Amino acid sequence: MAETLFTFQMREHRNCLFHGSRGQEYCRGDIWIADDAATADLLSERKAVGAISIIRRRSAANLFFRRSRRHIREDATDLSILWFVKRGELAVANQCGGKVAKPGDFLITRSMSPFCVECRIGQDGMHEVLNLAVPTHILRGFVRQEFNNGLFMAMERAELALAETLLGEVLADEGRIGEASARLLVDTALGLIGNAIRAGEDTAPARLSIAERRLEQVLRFIEVHLADPLLSTAMVAKGCGISPRYLSFLLRMRDTSFSELVWEQRLGKARDWLMASDPREVSIGEIAYGVGFKSPAHFSRMFKRVFGANPREYRGESGVQEMIAVSAEEPFGSCPVFARDGGAMLSATG
Repeated sequence: MAETLFTFQMREHRNCLFHGSRGQEYCRGDIWIADDAATADLLSERKAVGAISIIRRRSAANLFFRRSRRHIREDATDLSILWFVKRGELAVANQCGGKVAKPGDFLITRSMSPFCVECRIGQDGMHEVLNLAVPTHILRGFVRQEFNNGLFMAMERAELALAETLLGEVLADEGRIGEASARLLVDTALGLIGNAIRAGEDTAPARLSIAERRLEQVLRFIEVHLADPLLSTAMVAKGCGISPRYLSFLLRMRDTSFSELVWEQRLGKARDWLMASDPREVSIGEIAYGVGFKSPAHFSRMFKRVFGANPREYRGESGVQEMIAVSAEEPFGSCPVFARDGGAMLSATG
């Protein structure tokens, strides 16, 4: 259930931004209402999901937020505030200039850069925003673009609309969604936001050549049929409507062969499955068959040649991180299993 941060009527109010009933402070700053407001009803609600806060704020008067260099000196908390404008307007001024966001627009302000925000009521006499307060080091895992002085997107994108919907559902939840699921939904929303920002900054996508489109089709076919122990060049070529020779040509564009690609994917998925599963629930044999090997023995031999330990040893608690480091340093294509084994071993048919 959402926590009420503050609510007040017809009086100047200055306090810490995102200051909850128990005195939590997320970043220091000023908040106040326009002096000439005829009515000043304000409701601010928050839902915490891990270190991230979802905040919905509604106001019947123009509302101001300010974070100055003095605030930054007093409190160096590095937060990024993501704003979804729902009603009214949002005027933002910082050292790079000013922008006005309208309903459907999205922007980011960062607590380590001074800014002033005016939340303006719309024609219906209300202002409403949905905020996401995210520690900047977490946000950088989703948004790769630089946003030291904030970021503004004066456009509507489907990804942003989906992200806003997910965040709104988490905020409105009254206990039906577990903590792990709430974190997953917030992470998904952040991923969608990152995708929208990348797409918004990209120029028109380059047109793929016929060969590149064919290669995408081949890679998708292999991914779909990876667990089939009978997967072969003939099967892929027939399924994609090309010749085996042309298939080899396409894979050379990716600097790999059919065998290297298939074994890399099968062993990689097996490694991930081993690390994520409980030995009491999923056996080594199930994993071997599940990724397309014809026998657990063959799977064990291949796995040990690539990762330096058999699946049972790798699954144990001791030495797991060391094995991960080894696998990261030695690409599949350069492993001895690909370099010296005979044609039968390099066949992708398990």
